[in-house]
Amino acid sequence: MKQGIWLIHNEASGSNDEAGLARVREHCRARGLPVVDETSFPRDDLPTHQALDAAGIGIAALFAGDGTINAALDALAGWSGKVLVLPGGTMNLLFHRLFGDCEMKEAIDAVAEGSATTCRAAMIESAVGSGYAGVLTGPGTSWNTVREAMRNRDLAGMAREASDALEHTLEGPPVACVEPALGKAEGYPLIQLEPTREGIEITAFHAETTGEYVKQTVALLQHDFRAGPHDVLGREDAVTLRTIGAEELGLLLDGEPVSASGAVTFRLGNAEVDMLTTRPDG
Repeated sequence: MKQGIWLIHNEASGSNDEAGLARVREHCRARGLPVVDETSFPRDDLPTHQALDAAGIGIAALFAGDGTINAALDALAGWSGKVLVLPGGTMNLLFHRLFGDCEMKEAIDAVAEGSATTCRAAMIESAVGSGYAGVLTGPGTSWNTVREAMRNRDLAGMAREASDALEHTLEGPPVACVEPALGKAEGYPLIQLEPTREGIEITAFHAETTGEYVKQTVALLQHDFRAGPHDVLGREDAVTLRTIGAEELGLLLDGEPVSASGAVTFRLGNAEVDMLTTRPDG
C-alpha cells in the first residue's frame, strides 16, 4: 500500500481555488502523504473501490463541501481504506465533528503522525438519501438558492432569490415532527436534523415577531441557522416529518436539494466506511 492519498475535490466548493488546493497538496507532501492521484468532482467520476485498490491507495482525502462529501462517502461505502475529510467547504460540519476546532494542517499532521484513529461516523438514513452533516427541511430550505447566487457572485440574482426565499419561508407550508410528535403541531418554517452518537438532534427554527424575522433572515442568509431563534426538540433514533397542508416535503441533504412526497422517516445510522478522526467519541 502506497504512503499517499487520492484527493477528491470540487472546484465550486468554498476553499477549492487553486491556491487552496496547492496548500493541501504541499502540506500532505511535506508530511509524507503525497497526493498520488486526484478527482475533480463532478467534472470527473468519483473513483471506484477497484480503482483505489489498483492504485494501492489506503487514504482518500475529501477536500470539498458537504454535498460533494456526501456523494463521495456514498460512493466509497464498503471500501476497505480510510477517508480523510478536510475543510474544503463553507461550514465544514463533518470535519469539525471528526477533528474539533483544529485547522486543516493539524488534521493532516495527526494522520501523518499516527495519532488519528478511525470511526464509523453517525449519519442520517432515509428513503430519499443520506445526510452525513445534516438534513434541513421546510420552506426555509428555499434559502439554498440564495447561497448558490452568493457562490456565483451574482448580486442581482442574490437580491432576487433572497426576496423570493423570504416570502416562501414566511408563507410556505410548515413542516412538523409527527412521529414522535414533537414541538408545535402546526409546524415550523425550518427543521434541522443533526446526527450525533446519542441520536438525531432535532432543532426547529421559528420567527414569531418582527425582531425574530430579522434575526432569522440574517441567519439564513449567512447559512448560520443557529444564530436565529430556535428550539431544540430533543434527540431520537428515528423521526418522521411531513409538511402541514401540502404533499411535497422540501429537503436539503448535506446542502443538496431533494424533493419528497408525504411523510419521510429519518433514522440514525453509521457511515459504511472508516473515517479518520481525533475525536472517536465525539
